[in-house]
Amino acid sequence: MRKLLLAALTAALGVVPPALAQGSASPTGPGPRQTTIPTPRPVPAPEPPVSATVTRNEPAALEFTPDKLARLRVPAGFTITVMATGLGNARMMHVMPGGGIYLTRRQQGDIYYLKDVNKDGRFDAGERRMVAQNLKLVHGLDVKDGKLYAVGEKTIWVMDMAKDGTLSVPRVFADGFPDAGQHPARGLKWGPDGYLYASFGSTNNDAPTQNPEEATILRVRPDGQWREVYARGLRHTIGFGWHPVTKVLYGMDQGMDWHGDNLPPEEMNVIVRGRNYGWPFCYGNRTPDPYTNTSQIPGRITKQEYCDLTQGSLLTYTAHAAAIGLEFYTRTQFPAEYRNDAFVAYRGSWNRSEPSGYEIARVDFDANNRPTAITPFVTGFVYQEGGGWKQFGRVAGVATYTDGSLLFTDDQSGVLYRVRYTGGQ
Repeated sequence: MRKLLLAALTAALGVVPPALAQGSASPTGPGPRQTTIPTPRPVPAPEPPVSATVTRNEPAALEFTPDKLARLRVPAGFTITVMATGLGNARMMHVMPGGGIYLTRRQQGDIYYLKDVNKDGRFDAGERRMVAQNLKLVHGLDVKDGKLYAVGEKTIWVMDMAKDGTLSVPRVFADGFPDAGQHPARGLKWGPDGYLYASFGSTNNDAPTQNPEEATILRVRPDGQWREVYARGLRHTIGFGWHPVTKVLYGMDQGMDWHGDNLPPEEMNVIVRGRNYGWPFCYGNRTPDPYTNTSQIPGRITKQEYCDLTQGSLLTYTAHAAAIGLEFYTRTQFPAEYRNDAFVAYRGSWNRSEPSGYEIARVDFDANNRPTAITPFVTGFVYQEGGGWKQFGRVAGVATYTDGSLLFTDDQSGVLYRVRYTGGQ
């Protein structure tokens, strides 16, 4: 009986067992035939009781002031400056070849266009303007064939771009996506195969959802008229992208809250079509999460049996760091060892005794273009003072500027930062 249940579950997960592939379990004839009395489905295997110490710890939020810039730390030879302040809920960016930047502001539901016309290294008040509005929870964006695509809660819009950055009235490209729930930030990128990829998080923390498009990455046809679930079991993979050399798709998934300080770790996954990545029952390398409800597993098999059928993570990072943005670095402004590495914006924890995240991290790829480690790159936004934790930045979007420097946003104080390599000059 257990083998039959596993066969049904593996088929649902996109895995075809050898027995089914050979046709040994396929019914024949015009309709189903019952030759034996059905065996009752087994109840879930018992799991030992577990308990967790959980903490709600939100560092006191401070506004950015120029003196706080000295708190930030970057590797030797790099410098960090501010290109703009007062940008509101600044989230994702797309940098155009001419230096213009499209910036989404999720809370305001609009898109800004920034361009450093006077070349002073800042986006002054006269060098920023709203170019689209009334886009509910607009977040991820990308450009293709002279058009800007942006995704909000339930809609992907498309807009024509003018040379001065102006956008046409937004048109619906695709619609009817899942409700936002707890995770309203959507990711969006055109893939090397010419299809549009969009990520939609789960509506809750750690329970299965009814909508099959929740907790997924979706693949949308270029005309917007058809889409598929490309990968599932991804709680909240906002930041994703293709390695510039191997074209492998990587995604940064956010783990569940309220499972303790160190569970589950944040994940870096290789995203493969048709795979299930385990949420909400598994984390890391197919490890069962002891705090999720076994009775909700389809097929009534054990949690370990379910996890064995899922795709494990490639790398992990400190729990609750909350990855938001991902950018592969392909330019030459940074030293050669950074070429084709990735930078990740970790927005920061709110339910960990010692805060995690509040930083930009680097994903180091080796000579064979395989990721080997995730290490801090820009830190200092969170610190202890007067017996408590404080922070002055929730990083979000990350992008490469036209000169090869790295840009990232702080959606709390509306700051746009720039990191350049100066070699100690």
